[in-house]
Amino acid sequence: MPPRSNAPSSRSPASSYADSRRRASHPRLTDFLSVLSFDLDPFQRTACEALEEGHGALVCAPTGAGKTVVGEFAVHLALAQGLKCFYTTPIKALSNQKYADLVARYGASSVGLLTGDTSVNGNAPVVVMTTEVLRNMLYAHSHTLEGLAYVVMDEIHYLADRFRGAVWEEVILHLPDEVQLIGLSATVSNAEEFGEWLVEVRGDTKVVVDEHRPVPLWQHMMAGGRMFDLFIGQTAEGEARINPQLLRHTEDLARFHVPWSRSRNNKDRGGRAAPRNSGFKPPSRLEIIERLEAQDLLPAIDFVFSRAGCDAAVAQCVRSGLRLNTMEEAEVVRAVIDEKTKDLPEPDLRVLGYWEWRDALERGIASHHAGLLPAFKETVEELFVRGLVKVVFATETLALGINMPARTVVLEKLVKYNGEAHVDLNPGEYTQLTGRAGRRGIDVEGHAVVVWQPGVDPKQVAGLASTRTFPLRSSFRPGYNMAVNLVHALGASKARDLLEQSFAQFQADRSVVGLARRIERNREALDGYAEAMSCHLGDFTEYAALRRRVTDREKALSKQNSSSKRAEAAASLERLRKGDVIAVPSGRRSGLAVVIDPGVEPMGEARPLVVTEDRWAGRLSSADFPVPVEVLGHVKLPKQVDVRSPKSRRDLASTVRNTGIVIPTVRRKKSTADEDAELATLRRALRAHPCNACDKREDHARWAERYHRLLAETEQLERKVAATTHSLAREFDRIRALLRERGYLEAHENGPGEEVTEHGKRITRIYGESDLLTAECLRHELWRDLGPAELAAVVSSLVYEARRDGPIETRLPAGPISDAMAATARLWVEIEDDERRHRLDRTRQPDPGFAWPVYRWARGESLEKVLDSGDTGGTELGAGDFVRWCRQVVDLLDQIRNVMGNSDPVGASAAKAVEALRRGVVAMATV
Repeated sequence: MPPRSNAPSSRSPASSYADSRRRASHPRLTDFLSVLSFDLDPFQRTACEALEEGHGALVCAPTGAGKTVVGEFAVHLALAQGLKCFYTTPIKALSNQKYADLVARYGASSVGLLTGDTSVNGNAPVVVMTTEVLRNMLYAHSHTLEGLAYVVMDEIHYLADRFRGAVWEEVILHLPDEVQLIGLSATVSNAEEFGEWLVEVRGDTKVVVDEHRPVPLWQHMMAGGRMFDLFIGQTAEGEARINPQLLRHTEDLARFHVPWSRSRNNKDRGGRAAPRNSGFKPPSRLEIIERLEAQDLLPAIDFVFSRAGCDAAVAQCVRSGLRLNTMEEAEVVRAVIDEKTKDLPEPDLRVLGYWEWRDALERGIASHHAGLLPAFKETVEELFVRGLVKVVFATETLALGINMPARTVVLEKLVKYNGEAHVDLNPGEYTQLTGRAGRRGIDVEGHAVVVWQPGVDPKQVAGLASTRTFPLRSSFRPGYNMAVNLVHALGASKARDLLEQSFAQFQADRSVVGLARRIERNREALDGYAEAMSCHLGDFTEYAALRRRVTDREKALSKQNSSSKRAEAAASLERLRKGDVIAVPSGRRSGLAVVIDPGVEPMGEARPLVVTEDRWAGRLSSADFPVPVEVLGHVKLPKQVDVRSPKSRRDLASTVRNTGIVIPTVRRKKSTADEDAELATLRRALRAHPCNACDKREDHARWAERYHRLLAETEQLERKVAATTHSLAREFDRIRALLRERGYLEAHENGPGEEVTEHGKRITRIYGESDLLTAECLRHELWRDLGPAELAAVVSSLVYEARRDGPIETRLPAGPISDAMAATARLWVEIEDDERRHRLDRTRQPDPGFAWPVYRWARGESLEKVLDSGDTGGTELGAGDFVRWCRQVVDLLDQIRNVMGNSDPVGASAAKAVEALRRGVVAMATV
């Protein structure tokens, strides 16, 4: 955290006395402050004092406010007491960064790092780790947990993540009671609710909320090459007022906007020559950066939301000749690059785009996204923090926790891809991204710039910038691994109780509170309605029910009758022939008509073409006939009839009139209701009921109708409450039922509940969204005959997920890999059928898109060959993507090796596959 300057100030005797009392009551905090170069803000001091007093803490504050100081004080407390502190983060990059920070302060011997594929000094008193590592330790009852006194959960609001958020709640629920939990969160609007839950499950927890940004943030929009302040002054209600000049300017731009792609071709929408300079051209990245540089607003982070867009932006700037670093700064950049990338294999440099990346960095320009090689990302992060990179084009992953603040943040669009669809940014995401603007101790203010595009309304941006309601919603759901681990550790009954304690159930139950109050009010109103409809002659509730049954039966019969009549009318139209004379019973065309063309469609309803006695020509349908049509006569027609000819229509109308046919009187047919025995019985019962003779019958009936409507609403609310209450426990029961069927759990012989089978013990050590499928493949020995490279290829299908939509043509080596992949897919179909039957979320379908690249890498082929876009089986991979997916394959292979053991053929192949994959750039990423 950057140092803060503190000007000397005169203090009153009372203030000095209060400080001395505070120092005496919090000696550990006083020791901690002695090594800091700045004073604590009030929220930091409050949280730290709570820790020293033995409380847990939830600290919610804006990005850059200094929350991590509280976590660092927990580290200080643990070391001072000879105990342990675990510092957990949601991503490996943040773990690596925090590890480096703590090593710099406390030394390498006191700090460890565990991130799944990296293990450094894991028995140290302070260990930085990803949250999943701690979850796995808790389930395994690892001896490393001995002496643990503090757990810091950085970015704890990540428990809202729908893919990985459940892990945070698992850790919170499973941590021993004596461990103090310190949660560090971005500002959320329901911090108190989250804190109340922590108090319930963890005991005394201090909730500290600070919404003050230490560095003020100014909001701007860049529209048509001009920079505007988003807000100017305040409205009468005290709200920020949108800049009227900005509104006028964007309205003018939108009014005269012609898409730039059209104006470039010098054509308007009608294909005519467009006026010179017509059309809106958004400012180029070069123009944006030059404007920021001219106003001393660099360094900047430009969020593009596309990996390819980030790299293209860097290339665009380099091609333009942009250079933001001095020659002296470029020299330092080269030295840092050389140190960070010294272990990169020489043959891989070209395929990694090393020289282009290096050239851009020397100029002070870089990209940052998940597709970058880890060594490249770490280099960019270090150079940016040191002020040697002036602009970074980034995806939103940079906004998560990594310490890379800037003077300015630029948003080119307000839409991002969330993994499934392109969606608008929400206020929380906007705040998280723009929160990077303004470096504490360096900048007096930060700046957020939104680039105007056609369709972007400044009022929309103002809404994002001014909204402060970002509720934290739990994504916790039980899964197969969790269910078996819970049964194994606690038994089914206690496991259900634990799930009832989750934040997800806490929030669900809270949502039920409001519904329960409505139900209670409704029940009171129902009592009043019942009293108002009471009748001295009999039970009016019974009478009202009879009336509803009569009405319902009449509606059903009417619907049935109408449907029957429509069917009969349609069938009668199909029987018409050319020359038939019919009667159109009603409407403007009523009267006699002659059929010119029956209009019978093989797959549709007949629509006969007719000419009426009034000379109208057109097609009819069953809608024109409430009763079946009847043929009244027949006339001979010419072979060809032109109904468009007035003379032809006149002659046909005369022919119809001269037939002398008289339209018969339509007799009313008895309706189905007249003949329905059930309806007749109900009507007799209604007339015979005592309340039928009441002189206030209709008044009572109106109250009865209100009673009925409110009762239906109340019963619907009660069903909703029943579905919400204990919802996680019921889902847990469905998972257990499936696991019993598949042999992972079995019922106790001498009592209720279950015990974990040998197969079930395997799944307790398999983590990931395809945990059950992995365990089933091992159980059925589908991979027993695979070699190391072949096993890596098949296993990759359980972790890899293509980023683009639609089928990808995947190249697979014929033989064992194809056979094993097909068997794995068949087993997945069986599991999905079971999941559908038990009403559970489906296991993701295996994706073979990474099988060919990982197979070739495991065989020892070069990175250049593996990443050759023409030979990757249709899968386009960047170096960073390749390394990331390899690491995930290695992680699952490691789990398989641990589960099966080296003496098992699959376990032995998994161990050899891990060795084969951990080489070159993949090995660098795990150090």
